[in-house]
Amino acid sequence: MDIAGKNIVITGGGRGLGKQFAVDLKNLGGKPYVVDVIQNDLDALKEETGIPGEILDVTDEEKIVDFFERFTETNGAPDVLINNAGITADHFFIIKSEDKIEKFPRSNWDKVIDINLTGVFLCGREAAYHMVKHGVKGVIINISSISKAGNLGQTNYAAAKSGLVAMTVTWAKELARHGVRAAAIAPGYILTDMVAKIEQRVLDKIASRIPAGRLGEMEEISRTAQYIIECDFFNGRVIEVDGGHRL
Repeated sequence: MDIAGKNIVITGGGRGLGKQFAVDLKNLGGKPYVVDVIQNDLDALKEETGIPGEILDVTDEEKIVDFFERFTETNGAPDVLINNAGITADHFFIIKSEDKIEKFPRSNWDKVIDINLTGVFLCGREAAYHMVKHGVKGVIINISSISKAGNLGQTNYAAAKSGLVAMTVTWAKELARHGVRAAAIAPGYILTDMVAKIEQRVLDKIASRIPAGRLGEMEEISRTAQYIIECDFFNGRVIEVDGGHRL
């Protein structure tokens, strides 16, 4: 697929990795449109780059259906969807101290699964519906994580990111007959704005465990997305971009 002129919807696109996708794909001639839950980020992105966007909660099925209907009516069906929106709410499964035992909160489970897994399902479903309905040979890219293999304190996040991979493979098999692809990227530790706020000594410790000797750059994940979009033979697979790191 040639990126130039293509409609590209990016969830969680107001900042960080989502913003990187949007800016880089626009520079390649694509037409990115971002959705996010923080209006200030959307406003700043529009002012800085001219990239349009709007508020969208990826857990709200009714609003997601409405968004993709409106988007398609105005712009045509999406050619690319990048499911990037996600959160963490880490907690150990069981924590035992001298005087009590603390359990993983159900609320932490629910909010991560709702956004990181159900949100991907809902947005992927609606994008695929309009791609198939309008005969668009599109691609859905889901952003997983190195944590899909399991990580301390991330029962919820690991479950969501591994489930996301299984959905990706399933969609690739089901949608191939319609000319629609599905693929995923599993980044390792990436130097996003959020990660950059971590104490340097902690970042150094993380980097020491990565064979590449450093954290990844957002541009490296963005280039991976570009490859998936452009390579029509890439389908149903996950690209792990982690510097050789294994949790």
